[in-house]
Amino acid sequence: MARILAIDYGTRRTGIAVTDELQIIASGLTTVDTKQLLPFLKEYTTKEQVELFLIGEPKQMDNTASESEFYIQKFIEVLEKEFSSIPIKRVDERFTSKMAFQTMIDSGLKKNQRKNKALVDEISATLILQSYLYSK
Repeated sequence: MARILAIDYGTRRTGIAVTDELQIIASGLTTVDTKQLLPFLKEYTTKEQVELFLIGEPKQMDNTASESEFYIQKFIEVLEKEFSSIPIKRVDERFTSKMAFQTMIDSGLKKNQRKNKALVDEISATLILQSYLYSK
């Protein structure tokens, strides 16, 4: 089986998580400068087989799209052109940043470590992926 790769897209940084090859375990992979996201994905997909891209779908509490959805849609258009053979699914990502921060607290990270926004993005991508795996 191939991996599932989750993307927590941000205008500056993007968190990335992947499954194992059996698609059982979600693990944080890295955080990438968003300007380097496509080159990173191209390199990653040459080394690992990816069967699905999951992209977080940020929504407001009233279920409307958040402001960042405009940028995510532009990214998806490029992603579809570059990786036409890999399908894309969207996953509601409401509260993932708050859950990621709470995960950091629960795991005993010190206050200065919790300020690491890149780690929050990576954990958020992992939570997006884990919620998808639970729903399958």
